[in-house]
Amino acid sequence: MEIYFISTILAGALILPLALKTCFPYLWTDLRHVGVFLRILFKYVAIRRRRPPFFALDRFLERSAALPDKPFIVFGDEAYTYADADRASNRIANALRSQRGYEAGVSAALFMGNEPGFLFTWLALAKLGSPVALLNYNIRSKSLLHCFNCCKAKVLIAAAELKEAVEDVLPSLMEQGVTVLLWAQRCDTPGIESFSDKVEAASDTALPPSLRSRVTLRSPAVYIYTSGTTGLPKAALVDQNRLLSALAVVSTYGVTSKDVVYVNLPLYHTAGFVVGFLGCIETGSTIVLKRKFSASQFWDDCRKYNVTVVQYIGEVMRYLCCTPKKDNDKDHKVRLAIGNGLRAEVWKEFLNRFGNIQILEFYASTEGNVGFLNYAGKMGAVGRVHFIHKKLFPYILVKYDTERDEPIRDASGLCVEALKGETGLLVSKITDIAPFVGYAENEEQTERKKLRNVLKKGDLYFNTGDLMRIDKDNFIYFQDRVGDTFRWKGENVATTEVSDILSMSDCLQEANVYGVQVPGHEGRVGMAAATLKRDAQFDGSKLHDHVVSYLPSYARPRFIRLQSAVEVTGTFKQMKVKLVEQGFDPEQIQEPLYILDDRVSSYVPLTAEIYSSILSGHVKL
Repeated sequence: MEIYFISTILAGALILPLALKTCFPYLWTDLRHVGVFLRILFKYVAIRRRRPPFFALDRFLERSAALPDKPFIVFGDEAYTYADADRASNRIANALRSQRGYEAGVSAALFMGNEPGFLFTWLALAKLGSPVALLNYNIRSKSLLHCFNCCKAKVLIAAAELKEAVEDVLPSLMEQGVTVLLWAQRCDTPGIESFSDKVEAASDTALPPSLRSRVTLRSPAVYIYTSGTTGLPKAALVDQNRLLSALAVVSTYGVTSKDVVYVNLPLYHTAGFVVGFLGCIETGSTIVLKRKFSASQFWDDCRKYNVTVVQYIGEVMRYLCCTPKKDNDKDHKVRLAIGNGLRAEVWKEFLNRFGNIQILEFYASTEGNVGFLNYAGKMGAVGRVHFIHKKLFPYILVKYDTERDEPIRDASGLCVEALKGETGLLVSKITDIAPFVGYAENEEQTERKKLRNVLKKGDLYFNTGDLMRIDKDNFIYFQDRVGDTFRWKGENVATTEVSDILSMSDCLQEANVYGVQVPGHEGRVGMAAATLKRDAQFDGSKLHDHVVSYLPSYARPRFIRLQSAVEVTGTFKQMKVKLVEQGFDPEQIQEPLYILDDRVSSYVPLTAEIYSSILSGHVKL
């Protein structure tokens, strides 16, 4: 009996792990992540309790003291150690202190591209206690002035190559009494002062901490602008507390001080600035900085600089997969790719082509108060949900009416929770540990991102504007941004799904899908602005057969507009608003335009005569 009992226990001990893995395949992965999650929380709390207050800048000062000779930034053939960066930022800070019109602590704006000077200047301003607006170097005129005014900056520091853009708005800046500094040895334009010469003459002695003694965890650290897919960009206010919490999260991504991180995303955006630049400071890593993303140079750079970690966002991975295949595609040292926006089919293609690279997909937004991490590596998912995360950062998916562009509410006026497997709008409760600070100088837009009376009267949630779905295994998937989903023939259509199908065709390389209004019809019909694959010709018959094979009738794009390149924002998100406004009018569109004609089983040119017939109702869609 005793032997039988012992045998049973041993058998159970052997079977239990197998049973757990079968019934709960992600149990051990979840437990490991919970441990990491709690470690983040404890680390964040410990940092917040430090006195005097501890900021992102202090982490850099720690690194420069502990690792003075370690390479910090590599830029082309230039290399700067942590100590070099410390001295360079001291010179800039001391030059600013002696600059007429500048006082420590006032807001400043950076109008520069990806270059070491951008990073050194931010460090200098941080040492002086100044909040910094990170301006998109592609914006001009009205948009540039709008972004500058959002942060109430008193100083504008611009790169020499952006002099003309500054001169366009100079009269307005001079009216406001703004000090304009140009990274150049000399400048003859009245109202713009040269700055490089002053920096070279300045001392590199350390700045006294008293200059930033008034900075608190609630003080603004940076203003990061939304990508501006609609209207003028909004300035998301990122305070010191949020930077600390972001660094605590980034520290768990698996990057170490031995890693070399390739940063080719814009430094004016969260991905490049927080995850790339500040993330490397947090981990003590080396940054290989690139002026801009280049698909053709990406892997050559990785080999040249022995890169081990890369970043991606939006369509970057698709662009890499679209480059001509080479025999040395897998000849590199990259082990980890961190980012968001990677679709499942591109994920699979990327790994098959470029080797066994760990993909760390996450979901977050600059101004948002909720995020997810796909720690289990499930292709296509942006994260995995679990009880502890939801308890500390309450969020919910609510049903959304895409036609009315608002959440669906029940008879009592409360939102209706989406069931597991259903697509819903992600909203996150605004709390002390999950705040929503909002947008600078834009109370209207800040208020529009707040959603009230979600689960009970009087509660307050942040509206992410993102439609998500949670599957039966508790993985969460990004479906679309609100407004990117259109409704046709009584059915909701997710544009990303249609885009993926079109990109699988023989002739189309990339497709930006959206819905356009048709007079006399309810909802919006599908349309795509697409580019052709290299050396391919548009074949309307084959494309018709392709979409009919993969898409239901209501989801098939009725109109195809061919472009030389799909327009994207600075963060590689497809732009739709202008395309939607132009609709399918051949008088407004000079590019090749086609309509799906089921009578001949092909996409045929959309003529002015066909367009008139659609408007008159003689041609049914």
